[in-house]
Amino acid sequence: MTAAPRATGVTLGVLAGGRGSRLGGIDKAWIVRDGMSQVARLVQRFEREVDAVLVSANRDLVRYEHAGLRVVPDRIADLGPLGGLDALASACDTPWLLTLPVDLVFVNDCLLPTLASAGGQGASIEDDDGPQPLVALWHVPALRDALIDALASTDHSVHAVQSTLAMPRLRLNGVRLGNLNTPADLAAVHASIG
Repeated sequence: MTAAPRATGVTLGVLAGGRGSRLGGIDKAWIVRDGMSQVARLVQRFEREVDAVLVSANRDLVRYEHAGLRVVPDRIADLGPLGGLDALASACDTPWLLTLPVDLVFVNDCLLPTLASAGGQGASIEDDDGPQPLVALWHVPALRDALIDALASTDHSVHAVQSTLAMPRLRLNGVRLGNLNTPADLAAVHASIG
């Protein structure tokens, strides 16, 4: 069994490569809440808990660089979240990778310690809305191996990779992380398009 991560050895990987089709094609990374973009909000929230930050994105790459963020585009196009996960795993220099979708509304203070407590090959979260497979802590060497098989298969789902790795799903009772997918979601948190 692989040792659980401690305070070091973790990279934050923000998944921001989606098309935002339910929001008219906007780049969700630049949705603004309380004067701060989604990508900046997540980075600021975790920068003291991780050793490095990567952003998986496929457009407006210069904008991320101007924001001081290291951006990695998909190495293989049109794979959805698996393409972003592959890009992050390939660029990650630490043994552990914490992934978060850029459109996440809420992140509790104990998220990383909770995920790390599962040990082994990492873990993902299930909240009151159901599984959140992209809110996960991955052991990078094992993830890279699993991605080789996943990319060669016809099942390009993140769930399939997690199943291959036998990653536990940790239940957060009474918690709703939420996602910004629709205009109603934006209105509910007083967000605007940046």
